[in-house]
Amino acid sequence: MSNQSRRIRIALPNKGRLSDTALALFEKAGLRVAPRAERALVADLGSDFQAIFVRAADIPEFLVDGAAELGVTGADLVAETGADVEEILDLGFGRCRMVVATHDDLALSSSGDLPAGTRVATSFPNIARRFFQERGVTIDIASVTGSTEIAPHLGVADVIVDITSTGSTLKVHGLREIDTIMISTARLYGGRSSLSDPVVREAADELSVALASVLRAQEKRYLMANVPRDRLDEVRAIIPGISGPTIVEVLDGGGWVAAHAVVDADSVYQTIARLKGVGAEGILVTAIERLMP
Repeated sequence: MSNQSRRIRIALPNKGRLSDTALALFEKAGLRVAPRAERALVADLGSDFQAIFVRAADIPEFLVDGAAELGVTGADLVAETGADVEEILDLGFGRCRMVVATHDDLALSSSGDLPAGTRVATSFPNIARRFFQERGVTIDIASVTGSTEIAPHLGVADVIVDITSTGSTLKVHGLREIDTIMISTARLYGGRSSLSDPVVREAADELSVALASVLRAQEKRYLMANVPRDRLDEVRAIIPGISGPTIVEVLDGGGWVAAHAVVDADSVYQTIARLKGVGAEGILVTAIERLMP
């Protein structure tokens, strides 16, 4: 990063489903939060950034107002505020679905089946209103700030719009999903005005590369194995790697060479089985901290 006289401010969630994972991701990328008092709202983040800890729902407005140049928050919260911010990188964690759900015993198959004036309980009134307007359905919004799934049982609403990860909480409360409004994940955003500053843009781009290298590495493993020299064509087919496996001579190995390659984490066991099938030995698999494209 170019020399700069001030730290770039990054707004991070101060608690909840996004906070701990965001901090862990930044640390893996080499940006550790400096020791701070338990309720401190500001802390150094690496040598170039300053973390500001605020409510995740407030981060979009912080970016618009320029109180922070960059921020990590959920796509659902950005959509709810309608904040004009730039998405820099999808961080992938905190994944959830925003859904429309109703009583199991109501004969509804989609949101289009709702009668006019249906009362909808939600913590996302703006998203809900836009969603139903686009479908020509007139609804009455009941804004709530939590425990949305209990609203139908209390007679507050017939339908809810809420976020869910697995759908299990909805089922426990006798609710059934009838539509998915959006998929939300945590993302790195920037304020448009802030990003017009070349220093901030450069910092954002470099931060994005660093975080993406960690996310990419989480999906991969580094595999090393001793393989028969006369089976290399088969080995290449099994572990093509990023641009082909790295082949290393084994000292006094005779008919053996060492093959190193980056492989997909979710298929590593199958890969090992296939390598053993062509005579591979001494197979070692390790995690990767960061992987650059």
